[in-house]
Amino acid sequence: MAREKSSKDNAQALFHSLRSAYAATPVNLKIIDLYVGFAVFTALIQVVYMASVGSFPFNSFLSGVLSCVGTAVLAVCLRIQVNKENKEFKDLPPERAFADFVLCNLVLHLVIMNFLG
Repeated sequence: MAREKSSKDNAQALFHSLRSAYAATPVNLKIIDLYVGFAVFTALIQVVYMASVGSFPFNSFLSGVLSCVGTAVLAVCLRIQVNKENKEFKDLPPERAFADFVLCNLVLHLVIMNFLG
């Protein structure tokens, strides 16, 4: 019984620690996190829909899911580059990182549109 209480206390302490650390995160990074969460949620909705209804136009299903996952990956890359605490990209201006994000998204979606047929 004491072991369960200890693990519960550890989980609560971990959750409180993560929450307080995330509270200090800048707003622009929180917006990017929200965008990543939306992209992943949309991909999950598409997978659930495919599992329940079927995947007749399989290229469409793959295009949709890969679009969401690719966009989420590119947004995570943007978050890494825009983060002020990341010393690896300190010389990269945020405008350049955003331009890279937009250009890569354009290329990603052109490839996805080509895959659709």
